[in-house]
Amino acid sequence: MTPAAMAFNHLRAGEHDALGALSVTPVTHSVPMATNHRPDPRIDDRQEPPTAGASRRPSPRAVLDRLASGESRSARLTHTEHLPPREGRHALWPDRIRPEVISALNAAGIEHPWAHQALAAEHALDGESVVVATGTASGKSLAYLMPVLSALLDGSEAPNGRGATALYLAPTKALAADQCRAVKALAAPLGKAVRPAVYDGDTPFEEREWVRQYANYALTNPDMLHRGILPSHPRWSSFLRALRYVVIDECHTYRGVFGSHVAQVLRRLRRLCVRYGSDPVFLLASATAADPSIAAERLTGLPVKEVADDASPRGELVFALWEPPLTELHGEKGAPVRRTATAETADLLTDLTLQGQRSIAFVRSRRGAELISVIAQERLAEIDRSLVGRVASYRGGYLPHERRALERSLHSGELLGLAATTALELGVDIAGLDAVVIAGYPGTRASLWQQAGRAGRSGQGALAVMVARDDPLDTFLVHHPEALFHQPVESTVLDPDNPYVLAPHLCAAASELPLTDDDFSLFGPTVPELLPQLETAGLLRRRTKAWHWTRRERAADLADIRGEGGTPVQVVEAGTGRLLGTVDASAAHTSVHEGAVHLHQGRTYVVKELDLDESVALVQEANPPYSTTARDTTAISVLDTDVSVPWGEGRLCYGSVEVTNQVVSFLRRRLITGEVLGEQKLDLPPRTLRTRAVWWTVTEDQLDAARINPEILGGALHAAEHASIGMLPLFATCDRWDIGGVSIPLHPDTLLPTVFVYDGHPGGAGFAERAFHTAREWLTATRAAIASCECEAGCPSCVQSPKCGNGNDPLHKRGAVRLLTELLKGAPETSGDAAGQGA
Repeated sequence: MTPAAMAFNHLRAGEHDALGALSVTPVTHSVPMATNHRPDPRIDDRQEPPTAGASRRPSPRAVLDRLASGESRSARLTHTEHLPPREGRHALWPDRIRPEVISALNAAGIEHPWAHQALAAEHALDGESVVVATGTASGKSLAYLMPVLSALLDGSEAPNGRGATALYLAPTKALAADQCRAVKALAAPLGKAVRPAVYDGDTPFEEREWVRQYANYALTNPDMLHRGILPSHPRWSSFLRALRYVVIDECHTYRGVFGSHVAQVLRRLRRLCVRYGSDPVFLLASATAADPSIAAERLTGLPVKEVADDASPRGELVFALWEPPLTELHGEKGAPVRRTATAETADLLTDLTLQGQRSIAFVRSRRGAELISVIAQERLAEIDRSLVGRVASYRGGYLPHERRALERSLHSGELLGLAATTALELGVDIAGLDAVVIAGYPGTRASLWQQAGRAGRSGQGALAVMVARDDPLDTFLVHHPEALFHQPVESTVLDPDNPYVLAPHLCAAASELPLTDDDFSLFGPTVPELLPQLETAGLLRRRTKAWHWTRRERAADLADIRGEGGTPVQVVEAGTGRLLGTVDASAAHTSVHEGAVHLHQGRTYVVKELDLDESVALVQEANPPYSTTARDTTAISVLDTDVSVPWGEGRLCYGSVEVTNQVVSFLRRRLITGEVLGEQKLDLPPRTLRTRAVWWTVTEDQLDAARINPEILGGALHAAEHASIGMLPLFATCDRWDIGGVSIPLHPDTLLPTVFVYDGHPGGAGFAERAFHTAREWLTATRAAIASCECEAGCPSCVQSPKCGNGNDPLHKRGAVRLLTELLKGAPETSGDAAGQGA
């Protein structure tokens, strides 16, 4: 294989797997289109027989059988799903792709495109924005690079000017750098016609001017577009004037508040393109997602064609669900403690290494990745010291050359096992793996398949194992596999019209070019009511027919597109003055209050002082035999009810609320068991949050029918609230830490027992709205998760919450099941009812 082929191997879908197969559907178009995405009858699409080396490998089923051998191990395997291999469907090269580009792809070992790649390229060539939503390693990059490289080649022949340009956006700097290296390798035969360059915070100052003036394929991220490119648009005028394509890679990651911010950044980009006379086509690449075109349209504000019929081949995949056993330890309120997913994953990675299987273990936290690697190395040392160096960790924060060395070692087989954070989930080229272990449900089915797809990327069979954490959602999934394997992936949730998101971007847009009435349709329906408020606040001023930015500071600094607002709290070591890191302002009261135990890079510190005025937490290194958990009080009031739907005698509602939260104390808990050692009062100010919520009420008659008396009502509501928060990520692309909840036996606004679940972001993030629209399915799954748990009175696997401000008191597991059973009897089932059918 040529160097270009090796560097660009992840753009080939040729011998790689892709998860999920859809049938071929005839496509009709209102405008003429090339039809060369049809299969080429001259191409034999049968899969090549496995190589001799592959035939000697044990099958994924045999590997799993060895992992689950023994009575104690086999009981942990709750379900095994088998996905058979799938053949690929080739197509002809689109006839408007430049022959030089096709030759370069041929030189990289890519003889023919897959049908979905050719179809996506044709949409782009026709000037239609398109989203490619297909499985891992299905060649999405090639789908958008075909038209992009052809356009850049066309532009290089223009008699005047710099020619056509293209902009690439990735959610991380590492992914943009990976793509730049791959494009340079592929485009080498095209000479100077294609000039890719990375433009981000790490780009040296002297290189930035070259990128602005000469690069025709700029690779960056939404943060740099927001803070660096758009505010300096006069310096980018020649680039923006010639902009033909905007590529948005891994677009499924733009969800919630972050996605809403990125949506407004893209609208600002489109506005400036109009100013310079260009109208770029948007090319989006996504993991398999529900309704990808709808999500892409909300992100870009444009009509977007959808290509979701994955035509790439895949090898056999055996997917196992694994539940760690209960231990003899007891935690909070005597609840049984389950063995951690971290310890279980380390054991599986050790066993896979002993079997000679090249494997990745995905874990959420950097500390978890390091810990799994250390545990696996220690256990391997007890068996065969020569294997210790064949397991390592991989996480964000490593230097580029360290990451590259690890990737090469894993690819070559020198390294057999890797414990990694999601830094390896997004587009990094790792091929030829045998197995993936996933430590805990990663939050969405899209991310689950993305991680599982890292194995089997050379067409061979692969094994994926998801290890459940001690969490309601994980417990539910390992006992209800149909929720993973027989359901479509989630819709991407974002809300560009959130006024807390939109307002700072209107200021940024006005500082770039004065806002006029013509911009209202671009930025959304809430603009007319927001502009007078911004004028009253002294941020904008209306002169004649336009609104202007009035301040001397940079307007772009008002929008923290990845944060939640507020100055981050700096964590400083008291003795040395060394800055250890930062904590989001919204999390400071609960995580770095005075007396809190704070972990940083494996070291333990105790917070000595939290100065909210200066946004500084002073810490001192210590080794206390306990952890700390903040306790808080939360009050919620209904500001406005948008929708109210009868659920039998009860009601399901959605609207705006104000949440008032105050951290009042913290508990010291013994490590391992969670036993409470003491409580200490705190004096912190209350904080208010105006956001969106879904809530449901029940009547006295429903309580009587559910046999809920006043003594257990609070515990039943509280348990149902906790479990519903834990289950919502199955229906909305959120994490349980993105949402909050309150349960009240008699709420002053509803005058009934009420459970609220709200977005933990100002103005809302779309999660509560999704909960309202999927309420019957969401609460049905919540009831099933509680009822199926094997504990007696409630545990972390069902109704206990790691973020509860009341110390998980009171809780009544059986009462919650009866209460939800009675509530769901009244849930509407008529087709078309949004709250009943998950519209």
